[in-house]
Amino acid sequence: MIAGAGCSSRDSGSTVLRIGVSATIDSLNPFVSSSDYSSVVFEYVYPHLTEYDTKDMSLRPSFATSWKTSPDGLVWTFDTTENATWSDGKPLTAKDAAFTLNTIGKFRDGAAGKLAGFMQGLTSATADGDNRLTLTYSAPVSNVLAQMTQLPILPEHIWSQYASGDGKELTTFANEAPMVSGGPFRLTEYRKDQLALFDRNPAWWGTAKPTISGFGLQIFANSDAMVTALRTGQVDMIGESTPATTVPSLKDAGMVVDTAPGTGYYELIINTNPKKKNHPELLNPEVRKAFEYAMNRSEMVSTAWLGMATPGSTIVAPATGFHDSSIQGLPFDLGQTNAILDGLGFRRGADGIRVADGVPMSYDVIFPTEINGAGDRMFQTMQNALRGAGINLVMRKMDTDAASAAIMGPDNTYDDFDIAMWDWIPPVDPDFQLSVLTCAQWGNNNDSGYCNPEYDKLYAAQGIARTREERQQIVNQMQQLAFTDRPYIVLVYQNVIEAHSPTWTGFLLSPLVGSVNNLSTQTLMQVRPA
Repeated sequence: MIAGAGCSSRDSGSTVLRIGVSATIDSLNPFVSSSDYSSVVFEYVYPHLTEYDTKDMSLRPSFATSWKTSPDGLVWTFDTTENATWSDGKPLTAKDAAFTLNTIGKFRDGAAGKLAGFMQGLTSATADGDNRLTLTYSAPVSNVLAQMTQLPILPEHIWSQYASGDGKELTTFANEAPMVSGGPFRLTEYRKDQLALFDRNPAWWGTAKPTISGFGLQIFANSDAMVTALRTGQVDMIGESTPATTVPSLKDAGMVVDTAPGTGYYELIINTNPKKKNHPELLNPEVRKAFEYAMNRSEMVSTAWLGMATPGSTIVAPATGFHDSSIQGLPFDLGQTNAILDGLGFRRGADGIRVADGVPMSYDVIFPTEINGAGDRMFQTMQNALRGAGINLVMRKMDTDAASAAIMGPDNTYDDFDIAMWDWIPPVDPDFQLSVLTCAQWGNNNDSGYCNPEYDKLYAAQGIARTREERQQIVNQMQQLAFTDRPYIVLVYQNVIEAHSPTWTGFLLSPLVGSVNNLSTQTLMQVRPA
């Protein structure tokens, strides 16, 4: 049970929503965090200039109350909320936003690399008094408002002491709870891999106030324990990681289950770094193509997701609105897999495993424990199919930090690993997901060792496209290039699935991590006892 959140004392005026999740918070520091639930913390604790309206996924004001852009698209001016304060009583102003953006820009090639992708083309941020922010770009940027949804505004009076020298102190600051908050909630307690507790921020400047007095995230080691906690009343809801296979039994138990298409996908990651140490055959595009023919996506959808997913193809999910539906994933066809591998001269050894350049085609697959459950079932499907084609996959489970370290290798060389399996749950705007495969994201969000100058040129071009139509054409080219090169084999686009007790109501399901997400503060504002 979530300590401190305990039972909801509704008769005493305290209403705390207890939420079970199976994905961890990897860090409370936005300069180093990667996990979805870390960004969830930042959404509810830190201000953002803009956010999504979860009803129609349009962009709406948040800490910024309005904005305008110059005719040439190079200058954006934001008016910000007046008389706002941080939870410690210090003024919260446009100066905090300017400090945050300039700090990221200053250290974009080092300590702030993880966040720099959201500031493509930004050259300066200037606060004109307390309530006006001016952003200047080197070229027109197509998705400024969407990028601002991903950049938490940090309190300058807390973070400025770390923004000097080479900026490395930005990455070592623990930012422990209780954190100074400028959002609707305050993080009051955090125990790594166990729980995070939040209460309502009395200094919240927003016009809409949370109905609940707080919420808690209880982090479970596995999905089964999380589902049991919901059934037994230890938690009130479980997030988007609700296992599809438990949906029938949860409904039978009287729980409310909601599902909708999401922005996320599961992928098989194949190291495409030409300097990788082992298994050079994986650098051959035909080998990666043979792998895709062995992906039985329909079986994955039916067994791992009970139909609450769709077969994957490109790195941009349909729910984003930028998906190129003309690109179809290769059909499941072991005949084609075998034909390609036979044609390359990879013969089977006595144990049935093919041999490439004198080495058995047996691969360790890095598998983070946060995708347990559906991920296990999907892995088993592909493992069985590839074994039939003479390829052996060995699952190597590890926590998220260890998985990231294993993929990147010493000094971010990406030369040790061969294959990994993971998922992405990216923002609605495709910019972030497209940036992951760029050379610039080596050592940060890049998890494949992929680096293609042609792809990078397209990424820069989509960022400055002036119209949606022009940008869509470029994004489609990027989807095609990534599909052909196959650093990722996209397996399925999974639905958001979440469940809650019928004693609660007011949830707003979104395509990104359900009702508890980093898209919008809206989603936890109106949750209340039924």
